[in-house]
Amino acid sequence: MLGKKIRHTKRYQEIVNVFMKNGFSHFLFRIGVADRGLAQGMETTELNTNLKSIGKRLRQALQDLGPTFIKLGQIASTRHDALPPEITTELEKLQDDAPIIPFEHVKQIIETELEGELESLFEFIDPEPLATASIGQVHTAKLFTGDEVVVKVQRPGLRPKMETDLEILHGIGRILEERTAWAKRYRVRGIINEFSSSLRNELDYLMEGRSGERISDEFEHQVHIQVPEIYWEFTTKKVITMEKINGIKISEAERLEALGYNRKVIAKRLADAMLKQIMEHGFFHADPHSGNIFILPKNTIAFLDFGEVGQISEKLKRNFASLIVNLHKGDTQAMVKTFSKMDLIPEETDVEALKRDLEQLHGSYENVMLKDLSLGRIIIEVFNVAYYHHIEIPSDMAILSKVILTLEGVLGRLDPEFSIMRATEPFARKLLRQKYHPKTMLKSALNELVEDVDIITDLPKDVKDVMSVIKKGKIGLDINIRQSDRIMHRLDRISNRISFSILMLAFSILMAGLIVGFAILGQNTMIWELPIIEIGAIVAGLMFVLMVITIIRSGRM
Repeated sequence: MLGKKIRHTKRYQEIVNVFMKNGFSHFLFRIGVADRGLAQGMETTELNTNLKSIGKRLRQALQDLGPTFIKLGQIASTRHDALPPEITTELEKLQDDAPIIPFEHVKQIIETELEGELESLFEFIDPEPLATASIGQVHTAKLFTGDEVVVKVQRPGLRPKMETDLEILHGIGRILEERTAWAKRYRVRGIINEFSSSLRNELDYLMEGRSGERISDEFEHQVHIQVPEIYWEFTTKKVITMEKINGIKISEAERLEALGYNRKVIAKRLADAMLKQIMEHGFFHADPHSGNIFILPKNTIAFLDFGEVGQISEKLKRNFASLIVNLHKGDTQAMVKTFSKMDLIPEETDVEALKRDLEQLHGSYENVMLKDLSLGRIIIEVFNVAYYHHIEIPSDMAILSKVILTLEGVLGRLDPEFSIMRATEPFARKLLRQKYHPKTMLKSALNELVEDVDIITDLPKDVKDVMSVIKKGKIGLDINIRQSDRIMHRLDRISNRISFSILMLAFSILMAGLIVGFAILGQNTMIWELPIIEIGAIVAGLMFVLMVITIIRSGRM
């Protein structure tokens, strides 16, 4: 325990020193991390406080602090809803470079993890690395079966260092939320929690292998998409062995052209493959830069490196699709409605001002040729509007915008005429059509019914618990207005549905009574020369259809 505290103290001081060296001493003093004396000694480095300068100095500080902070900066660069563009633009430049791990260390890690001598595990392994990064290093090798593979080895001692950094970051996040309104509004601790989970997953090569196989399953029947095979007998949490893909990097557009590849076909296949992962399966490669995509014969696309993957829920997929379609149509009212459905608009937001800003944004690109539109940039501009109006964008959607922006850069070098906006819209419309498919609506209606039944079933117990607390005089007042509004909206819908159902039941009983009465008396069903029973049946049918439509649309009655 003492060793852990000493290690934390030493690293904490190192982090503080790096930020102070890069001109953040006054900020550190304001949040209580550095004392006034140290802050005054560093004031000369803080003369230029414009956002672009802050972004550059922040990028340099994160680069100096190593892998954990580089990864943090890369994730922060996607948070256009929480950080100004001058900061995110600089953080996008963070490089994931690292010194080469000596081969004797690589050999030791492989032998320890795979429990065998290197010579008995591989027929050959190249001592020179194929690639190196802050988390791992890649070597080409050959198995005794003759299969050519690549072996990725995690840097020695990396996890303890990252765990120390993450614990320190959690502490800094807590301080920021306590002492700055900005950090509290954007729930910095929540972002750090998500980052911690993502980074720990990236340190687990078993999880990376499973992610690769899952994406491979998504394209099981598509011959033009390939994912390298994982050799599980040579894979652990710190070592992963996979099929070696011999192809051409997708960034080498001129070479592809010279060898007879069809760049337009490749661009179309790549866009469709990524959009299929995102819009259909909700599980996708989250780092589709040119180094992670190779081109094979017959314009086949190979995805590599699944350390970073993204996952979005069905609800978020539909909301994202709705934003895409409404963005294309310029329907700012529907966009605001989507934000509202996602429960993102704070009470203090001026909704009319938000609409005006979105309309102004749409007007700026309304007459631009479709091929010249950047979907990624437009989404980022929407996020900038959201940032201005204090709207917090879900981290999953922020990562999605980064993926699309990265993809657009790759596609633009392949085929400058390609429009990802045009490619995305059919997927988005298909997703929205599925929302109104009878099977989807039935499932949604059943889920609503189960939720309503749960609320009604639990109501007597909840009332009893509340009354018990009141009798004991231990009631406290802690009202969350937004949450109570949502509960009241739900109760309102339930009560109206019940009332409407009772009304229908009463009407049906009345009609049944009339039918039986007329049958006993042996009279026809004409009253005042009107077919009362037939008219009643039509009215009852219309009421039933109205109730079904209302439930499906989940609106107020």
